[in-house]
Amino acid sequence: MDFETLKKSSSNFDKLTKAIEANLGSENKEQNKSKYQDDRFWKPELDKTGNGYAVIRFLPAVEGEDLPWQRVWSHAFQDKGGWYIENSLTTLGQKDPVSEENTRLWNTGLDSDKEIARKRKRKLSYYSNILIVSDPKHPENEGKIFLFKFGKKIFDKITEAMQPAFEDEKPVNPFDFWKGANFKLKIRKVDGYWNYDKSEFEPVTQVAESDERIKEIWKSQHALKPFLDPSNFKSYDELKEKLNRTITGIRSAGTVDNTDLPPQNNGTVKSSEVAPSASDDDDTMSYFSKLAEEE
Repeated sequence: MDFETLKKSSSNFDKLTKAIEANLGSENKEQNKSKYQDDRFWKPELDKTGNGYAVIRFLPAVEGEDLPWQRVWSHAFQDKGGWYIENSLTTLGQKDPVSEENTRLWNTGLDSDKEIARKRKRKLSYYSNILIVSDPKHPENEGKIFLFKFGKKIFDKITEAMQPAFEDEKPVNPFDFWKGANFKLKIRKVDGYWNYDKSEFEPVTQVAESDERIKEIWKSQHALKPFLDPSNFKSYDELKEKLNRTITGIRSAGTVDNTDLPPQNNGTVKSSEVAPSASDDDDTMSYFSKLAEEE
C-alpha cells in the first residue's frame, strides 16, 4: 500500500474492525524485561507519587503489512528448575507443550491441578508502533516513533473505541493518521500493581498538520511481522525439554545452561530465563503474581 492509498483508505477501518472481532472470538475460545535493552521500545515511567502519564498515538500498519498490531502468546512461571519464560507456539497456530500439559492438568478435575494450570496459563501481549505526543518523564522522546508492548487491558480500550457500547458514541479508528485520536495513558498503583482503567482516547485529531510530516512518520515505523518469525520461537522438542527441566529441576544430558547468555534479537524480544525485576511493567508483574486474574 502506497501513501496515497493509505490516505484514501482511512487505514482500512472495516478490515481492522473485523480483525478486532476475530481477536475477541479467539479469546472467547480460549517478559520479562531483558538486561539487553532494545531501544526501539518505549515504556512509561511512574513519578514520585506512584502515578504515570503520557500521551501516545497508535500508528497504522507499515507498508507491506495488513494490521497495525501483532499478538504474541507466552508463558512465564517458576518451579523447581527455575523460570520458564518462553514464547508459545500457539502464537503460530502450532501445538505447545505447556498448553498441552495445562489441558491435562485441568481435565483431572482436581482443584490443585487446576491451580497449577492457572499459574502456567498463557499471557497475551500486543506490539504496535506509536508516536510519543507527550512524555513528562522523558520529554526528549516526544515526536519520536517507538514500538510499544502492551496487554489486554489497553487493547480493550482500543476495542471500545472501535466498537463503542452505546448508540451516542461514534466509532473511532485509533490507528488512523487523519481520523484517529491520541491516547492518554494513565497509570495508577492499585493493590501494588499498575492499573490502566483511567486511560482514555482524546477527541479525533489529525496526527500532524501536513501530509509531508505524516508520510515521514509512516516511513519511520518499525515492521511488526518479525514478531511472528519462527526464529523467535523454540521448537516443540526444545520447549518440552525446557518444561520438564523447569518442573522437575533435572537437566537432561547434553543440555546447556544458557541463563546468562544474551537473547538473540531478530526484530522481536526473545524469551529469557532471567527472573523479572521489581522495576518491570505491570503486565509482567501481574502475570507472575496474579496469573489467574490476568484475563
